[in-house]
Amino acid sequence: MRVRYRREGLHEQGLAPDPVRQFARWFAEAAESGIHEPNAMILATADASGRPTARTVLLKGFDERGLVFFTNYRSRKGRDIDANPAVSLVFPWHAIARQVIVQGRAERTGRDETAAYFRTRPHGSQLGAWASEQSEVVASREELDRMYAELARRYPEGEDVPAPPHWGGYRVVPEEVEFWQGRENRLHDRLRYTRRPGGGDPTAWRIERLSP
Repeated sequence: MRVRYRREGLHEQGLAPDPVRQFARWFAEAAESGIHEPNAMILATADASGRPTARTVLLKGFDERGLVFFTNYRSRKGRDIDANPAVSLVFPWHAIARQVIVQGRAERTGRDETAAYFRTRPHGSQLGAWASEQSEVVASREELDRMYAELARRYPEGEDVPAPPHWGGYRVVPEEVEFWQGRENRLHDRLRYTRRPGGGDPTAWRIERLSP
């Protein structure tokens, strides 16, 4: 199965000076294109022994500090990040022949930021964060539903649900960000931002073109 890419190319002259602003441009275009859940991203982690795992999570915010998602800190991804904070993200926008690949380090957000986001979640999702011991073995679907029903009785609709202490956000602080644009003849455009090392300007990035 092959697809012929014919999209307009990606050129250095048209890039934003930093990857956050470039990502904002592409994210807006992905959303405008009608892609389902353009904020869905593949998160790859590795445990202390180096064994990798990948899964899809949802981006919930980004700024010059990094890209944020939320999860159960006791989950497999949470345990991996505790042992090895180096992670990678991929935004696979296949419908518009684009990818964004981020390499960086994950760090926990503050509890105030977590609580503020938790309050915006639908009531059912708030209860689900308490009901699920994410990544742990559960005896049956019925057991999971029972735990949810108990929480629903304790916190009926309209009741304030506190954020679980074991649940919160991670911010991925980027070190490298690659913007991939599909082109004809598999001669894709790949432009990579790399954070400049040292104690200079933390907003300074080097931009390089990679061979496809």
